[in-house]
Amino acid sequence: MAIKGYTRNFPPLKILSEEQIEQIHTGTLEVLKKTGVRFDSEKALKLFEKKGCTVDYSSNRVRFPEALVEESLRSCPSRFHVRARNHENDMVWGGNTTYFQALSGTRTVDLDTWNPRTPTRKEYYNGITVLDALENVSIIPWYTPWFGFKNIPPVMAMPEGLAARLRNSSKFTCAGYSMGCEVFSIQLAQAADTELRTMMAASPPLTFYDETIDAAYRIIEAGFILLPTSGCVYGGTAPATIAGSLISGNAEIIAGVIFAQLVKPGTRIIVQDFSFPQNMRTGAPAFGSIEISMHQAAFSQIWHWYGVPTDGAVCYPNSKKIDYQSGYEKAIIASIGALSGTNTIWIHGAMYGELAFHPVQAIIDDDIAGMLGRFLEGVDINNETMAKDVIDEVGPIPGHYLNTKHTRKWWKKEQFIPKSADRLTHPEWLKTGKKDCIELAREKYEEICEIHRVNPPLTEHQEQDIEKILKEAREHYRKKGLISDAEWEYYQKDIASTGYPYE
Repeated sequence: MAIKGYTRNFPPLKILSEEQIEQIHTGTLEVLKKTGVRFDSEKALKLFEKKGCTVDYSSNRVRFPEALVEESLRSCPSRFHVRARNHENDMVWGGNTTYFQALSGTRTVDLDTWNPRTPTRKEYYNGITVLDALENVSIIPWYTPWFGFKNIPPVMAMPEGLAARLRNSSKFTCAGYSMGCEVFSIQLAQAADTELRTMMAASPPLTFYDETIDAAYRIIEAGFILLPTSGCVYGGTAPATIAGSLISGNAEIIAGVIFAQLVKPGTRIIVQDFSFPQNMRTGAPAFGSIEISMHQAAFSQIWHWYGVPTDGAVCYPNSKKIDYQSGYEKAIIASIGALSGTNTIWIHGAMYGELAFHPVQAIIDDDIAGMLGRFLEGVDINNETMAKDVIDEVGPIPGHYLNTKHTRKWWKKEQFIPKSADRLTHPEWLKTGKKDCIELAREKYEEICEIHRVNPPLTEHQEQDIEKILKEAREHYRKKGLISDAEWEYYQKDIASTGYPYE
């Protein structure tokens, strides 16, 4: 099944006026020039200084001239091709196309008790299989579905996770960074003949740490896609106002864009708004709030103005269960994101921020994504869809359209058919066990795990290369003392007991 992106056939939502966009842009330029951004990397500081920035080495702060900002934004491609492991799943980011992608969680949950727990390797692999099978998942990002699994040392979670995604899906995937693991991620992607996207995450306010910068250097030099990201919390690590947090976040993202374009002009960039208001009662991010949508809609509009592709709708709910609250929080954020014209929407699988993921939730979310995709396609108006001849042929009652050729041709094209939602009549629903969407999605989960197979599977040579790279990573981190003897023992038993990696 080829990747399904949706082309928006109407103008995007505009939450800001032209004057307001100019005000945000001017404010961002002022912050970049006056306040500056901290880069904890001598190599990066020297690069910025060489290109005309004012660098304060005592505080690692860089101040950016306006001309360099404008030049760097112009250097970003406004539309570009992205290569997946199966090239039928390649994508084009930018313009009016919107893709949906999965989210992640630290742990899974028990669907009967809603208690969190660590997933097994088999559950991890099954979770990816589900995402590979879902029609509207185009991208399987880093840490997805979970931040590791049982018996795996934390330092190996990212390389093992990427290997699992490459083994169990042929869709485009991403890689994170920690402890230099991007070195192995790049090798794994190259072995599987695919590209990667990796974030360059700011640490608000206005800071990039050395680990982030080193990872960005490696991703850029490998020719992959970079995702400069602001992950601020309004009222905590950014101003409490939406306008102020937009300026602060924009300054962080643009600093990352400038860095990337100085390292390698023309680097493919997609920018991300990963920010939330702070719950002032608890100090936690207020997931699922309407202010997220307001911020992300404004963000998308500003970056359309810059001409850079956006990753601007992250649908983390505040609900800890698959329930009505989770549904409306996700649906509202995703809907406004789709209307605002963002190029990617994160929705599948997440429960309460990044604390939990479940593939059954992802199956339900795929219906939300499909409905939004159908809306983005708009109303097709032409001589055939207007059906004037059919209307004339059928006429008034007792005429009807059920038996016409026009109906047989068009009803499936016009209607989105959900995969897990209940659409039975009430009598039929009573007779068939009164199943709700969670029960139907659980049945779908079992069906996918039983019959779905990744297309194409990795070749034997690719599998051997991936296992060789993982072995090098294991030995590298063990020598550095980042895998204890106890962790190593459990790790080896897990590998042996699961028939890994060829099962």
